[in-house]
Amino acid sequence: MKGTFISFEGIEGSGKSTQAKLLYDFLSKKGADVILTEEPGGTQIGMKIRTVLLDVENTGMFPLTELLLYNASRAQHIHEVITPALKRGAIVITDRFTDSTIAYQGYGRGLDLKVIHSLDLIATGGLRPDISLLLDLDVKTGLQRNRGIQKTDRLELEDISFHERVRNGYHMLAHDDPARIRLIPVTAGIDETHGKITEIMSEALGL
Repeated sequence: MKGTFISFEGIEGSGKSTQAKLLYDFLSKKGADVILTEEPGGTQIGMKIRTVLLDVENTGMFPLTELLLYNASRAQHIHEVITPALKRGAIVITDRFTDSTIAYQGYGRGLDLKVIHSLDLIATGGLRPDISLLLDLDVKTGLQRNRGIQKTDRLELEDISFHERVRNGYHMLAHDDPARIRLIPVTAGIDETHGKITEIMSEALGL
């Protein structure tokens, strides 16, 4: 029995981690076999890669190096966590997946999208989430939210034009794949956004 693969996507400060945890709690209370994970990370090896990727001291990281590190973390994540869970029929919720790489390294950094897709096929074997929940809000608000909770990593140090390109990239992805990517405007509070997400997922999962 194949499980269900759900990803949360969005720019910095969009509330992905909070909403992923709320959805995990919601599905757990329904009695579902569900796991919550994240990228980069999700495994011991992945967490070491995450530290390198997000360290504010690594401002000189070459964009291609960044891309390869994300794919290395993802390959380990899929092998060790995601595929085994899906094979047993579980629901897997991940905070970020391939769409993040396309948005950040493709549209944000300007790396060749053909190269990104080729590397992704090697790393993932073509695995895609069944549903991707794209939390959308304006860049300035998102960055201000993270500053408010004193969250800083290497990507957040990029200028605002970088984050605007990332957001536009997400919009293009949502436009091209509306059946999978559900764009959710973050215009209200945490509870209201969670309500929208549970409506979408309840219908998708037949709860």
